[in-house]
Amino acid sequence: MTATATAPALAANKQVVVDFANALNGGPDADWDRFLAPDVVDHNKIIFGEQDAPGAAIEGFRRQLEAFSISDEGDGFRVEQLIAEGDEVTARIRVAGVHDGYHPRMPEPTGRRCDIEQIWIFTVRDGRISEIRAVSDRLGMFLQLGWDWPATD
Repeated sequence: MTATATAPALAANKQVVVDFANALNGGPDADWDRFLAPDVVDHNKIIFGEQDAPGAAIEGFRRQLEAFSISDEGDGFRVEQLIAEGDEVTARIRVAGVHDGYHPRMPEPTGRRCDIEQIWIFTVRDGRISEIRAVSDRLGMFLQLGWDWPATD
């Protein structure tokens, strides 16, 4: 359980998340990583495939941003709802884009657009995101992009 935070602190934490999502819309070379602590831990490695090490999430995000581009005004990361308590911010986010770039853990670029909903839980400490947990519509993404569902071993 997170500690109780003041209204201004909750608002500041929400703003970090909004600013991070907006910065992601600038693509892999934008200044989005300044919102992440250097040792950020991302517990959502299903697609990214980054190493399970502090800070590895930064490269995971970079790879994901290289694999998808924003095709029109409605694409990108759109924060639709925020809930904050203590040092945690839960965000309901719509993510849309065109799969037109390479990613080592994804099939070849399809040129197809997808639009899915995600729920992210961010831990914000000292004005930076230090931990990320997320759930997204993976099935919807795979269907929209025409990918085969991964086989289980």
